[in-house]
Amino acid sequence: MSKILSKLSLIIATVAIVLSSCSKDDDSPSNPTNGKTTAIFNSSVTYGTMTDQDGNVYKTVTIGTQTWMAENLRTTKYNDGTAIPFVTASSAWSNLRTDAYCNYENTNNIDTIATFGRLYNWYAVNTGKLAPTGWHVPTDAEWTTLTNYLGDGSVAGGKLKETGTTHWASPNTGATNETGFTALPGGYRYFDGPFDNVGNYCYWWSATDENPDRAWNRFVGYNHVGVVGTGSIKKSGISVRCLRD
Repeated sequence: MSKILSKLSLIIATVAIVLSSCSKDDDSPSNPTNGKTTAIFNSSVTYGTMTDQDGNVYKTVTIGTQTWMAENLRTTKYNDGTAIPFVTASSAWSNLRTDAYCNYENTNNIDTIATFGRLYNWYAVNTGKLAPTGWHVPTDAEWTTLTNYLGDGSVAGGKLKETGTTHWASPNTGATNETGFTALPGGYRYFDGPFDNVGNYCYWWSATDENPDRAWNRFVGYNHVGVVGTGSIKKSGISVRCLRD
């Protein structure tokens, strides 16, 4: 009987070790930014998930007929696995006529990158490879589809913005985040290199160019409820939200 109990104890101990190992592996993120966002999502909204080519995992949300990322893109690779050039120096950034990305103020802080994402110039968008497979950077017309569904551009911003002032500057006018989109003020990088307006504004590229030097984007601010369409110089560093194909 004692031999049987001894063997049973050994089996139980072995199974426990295996399960513990599996659990540890399952809980280990494939990218160090996973699970690090401090964004305040809408707890009453049902979110999906998607994974990019870097192993970053994002929340997604369906709004009307469209399914959007509910977080800003933070990949460092294109969907064919090639690396996106990483440019930090202002002098180098200002001279670019090719694709690149950066982090706001060149931070290496994992929580900040996970929360606000990375900034990309429009040349990276225009490669057609920035979005994960099955997704794309929305056109200006697709942004209009979103804002029209929410009433129109003059009221859509409040429905998209994360609530409160944890990340947004006060007063974060009209923010309800009723859509679950959870817009965050990631700021931007000027075409000549400096960074500005984290906490105040969020800008997102569209895939639609305006002219040889500028492309269309949308932005939302801390002190108004609208979503504004504007053109920015293609060398600018701006956030990206992707739309499911």
